[in-house]
Amino acid sequence: MPNALLEGDPQVAALIDKELERQQTHLELIASENFTSAAVMAAQGSVLT
Repeated sequence: MPNALLEGDPQVAALIDKELERQQTHLELIASENFTSAAVMAAQGSVLT
């Protein structure tokens, strides 16, 4: 988790961490629930967006 988010809003940072854990540990049986790779998430959170 980026330090800026953790310092700016620790509650949102905690929710994002929980969602990441949920995606990594649970199987979704809904076809529309697609999770992206870490590389794509990193690119979307970069200066390119």
